[in-house]
Amino acid sequence: MTTWELLAVLLAGVGAGAINAVVGSGTLITFPTLVAFGVPPVTATMSNAVGLVAGGVSGTWGYRRELEGQWSQLRWQIPASFTGAILGCWLLLHLPETVFESVVPVLLVAALILVVAQPWIQKWVGRRSVGPADHPAPLSGPRIATMAIATFAVGVYGGYFTAAQGILLMGVLGVVVPDHLQRMNAAKNLLSLVVNIVAGVVYSLVAFDRINWAAAAVIAIGSLIGGFIGARYGRRLSPPVLRGVIVVVGLVGLWRLLA
Repeated sequence: MTTWELLAVLLAGVGAGAINAVVGSGTLITFPTLVAFGVPPVTATMSNAVGLVAGGVSGTWGYRRELEGQWSQLRWQIPASFTGAILGCWLLLHLPETVFESVVPVLLVAALILVVAQPWIQKWVGRRSVGPADHPAPLSGPRIATMAIATFAVGVYGGYFTAAQGILLMGVLGVVVPDHLQRMNAAKNLLSLVVNIVAGVVYSLVAFDRINWAAAAVIAIGSLIGGFIGARYGRRLSPPVLRGVIVVVGLVGLWRLLA
């Protein structure tokens, strides 16, 4: 890659890190950029997963306060994300890309519908959050099981393609978990980081020669910066504004996937 191409990838990494911290789907910036510069799709996916780990760290750190009090849920979700990511990585290494890419738009549309409908769905099930300083009531057994299974499924998706896994997580959490959007966003950042770490380690161990390490390094630098920026400003957004950002970015991502 030329110097100018690497600079463009760096800027894409900054944008991806910021978007991942606030919404998710930052991969829909870096992945098409790499492909546009001639990087093969599978190589772009692997290089992108490795590079975005740094942005996941900075984004998660920026939302660390909102993670307080969520261990009762995360102790189920972290293992689910971990095992799901391993299966997703296996699928990427063994199945044709077209198999999963054909499902991506459907999953993204479903996630956006869940995000938009979240307040009404929570009201219907009688589990709306009660106040900005209050922690939600403990989840019931069926909800924990549903949350873990859904988190596992998103982990599989994230380990395979990574794009828009944050939006999918926000959609799932918004329906299953009666919590505030900023706290769910913090959990989303941590779980997405788990998936990216697993993917980065697996690809580095079994497909080291298939990773474009120059691109991965540049994305890492850019996403690290972008993660701090996104966490600093994204955490100030009100739930309706954050929900609007999720929908807008999701629609843009859907358009890029279909295009």
